Order: sequence, then structure tokens, then C-alpha cells
Amino acid sequence: MRLLVTRPQPDATRTAQRLRERGHEVLVAPLLSTRTIEADVAGPYGGLLMTSANAARAIAKHRRAAELRVLPAYVVGSRTAEAAHEAGFTHVESAEGALPDLVRLVAMRFAGTRASLLYVAGEDRAGDLAGELAARGIAVETVVLYRAVAAERLPPELTQALSSAWLRGALHYSPRSVRTLIELSRSAGVLEAVLNLAHYCLTEEIAAALRQAGAERISIAPRPAEAALIGLL
Repeated sequence: MRLLVTRPQPDATRTAQRLRERGHEVLVAPLLSTRTIEADVAGPYGGLLMTSANAARAIAKHRRAAELRVLPAYVVGSRTAEAAHEAGFTHVESAEGALPDLVRLVAMRFAGTRASLLYVAGEDRAGDLAGELAARGIAVETVVLYRAVAAERLPPELTQALSSAWLRGALHYSPRSVRTLIELSRSAGVLEAVLNLAHYCLTEEIAAALRQAGAERISIAPRPAEAALIGLL
């Protein structure tokens, strides 16, 4: 199948490789780029929370990376866990799911303690991890260390692939990447071609953004993990 991947690098290349190993043709056209943000962290902390591999990469560039890497890290899924290990964390525990699963894991580990946790977050994020845990009596400090910046126009190769109907499907990993694809394809005059694709979504929230735009051929992964998403193909 000829597929589109618009997620930021380096994850886009990693995903494309997995798809090509399964016999698919892939157009990689990242529509978001991740940039780190300078921010202070206080502490002391009893643990560190991450809901994205981008958080681990941002920590690796932070001036206090050596101090933060010794903290136990609690992450949302396997890809974030992998990135945490790559960033130098040795104690990593994954919830293997979505944000509610991470909330349950952290609540179980820190119930009845006075530990303060550090949540390394992005500027644009879904859900309220700190609020969910605060409701369970667990203190969380949220520090924004990265942001996703949207492209201003579609890459020429993507416009051409849509205009010529070369693509057959697209994989989607975030609501913002979907909104960016819709907005830019509308500006480029190829929105109808995007809506006619088969869309494979990591979560229901992502699918909702596509439905609102008028897409109909939508499949949702049974769990929010890349292996499950690719399994839809």
C-alpha cells in the first residue's frame, strides 16, 4: 500500500522503515517539527513523568540532564520507554497504554507518599495529567521543555502525490498533525484528495478531527500503540 506519514522526525523515519519492512511504499512528509524550550526545574522530585518520546529527547539536551536521568521515569507507552532508555534513563516503567493508564500506574506507585513528581510536557498536549494525579493526592510539577511547530505549507512532493492520486492511505499519530494536514491541503487545493484516503488513527480523538473535516474511511487502533496501528493495515 502507498502510505503517508506526517509525524515529526526522527519518528517519521522510524515508522517508515517499519512499514517498508512490511512491503508498503511510504512518503515521509513531516508537518510538525519539535523544538526544545529552555526552562528551569526545581526539585527535589521522587520521579519523572513522560507522555511522549519528545520529552526524553528534550531532557537529554537540558543542562540538568544528568540529575534528571537518575530519577525513576514513568511513561505512557513502549515508544516513550524506548526513547527514555536511549536518553540514559535506567529505571523506566511503562503504562503500556494511554494517559489514563499512566495515571493509574503512578497513583498505584505513589499512593500515600509525599513525593513530588516532575512532568516533562510539551506546549501542546491533550489531557491533564497533573490535574488527574492531584485529584488522587499526588503533587506534580509540570515543566514545558518542547513545542511542536507546524509547517507553513505542504511539501511539494506531498502536493504532487495527492494531486496524482498516488497515495492510498495515511497514518495519524496526533490531532494536531491531522489539523495541520487538513489546513495546508485546503490551502493547496488538494483537501478532497486527503479526505478520500484511507485513514489509520492511533486514537479516537485523532479520528474525530478527520470526521469533522469530512473523511469517511477511518480505522482506529484497538490500543494507542504503533504496533496496533500498523496492524490495521
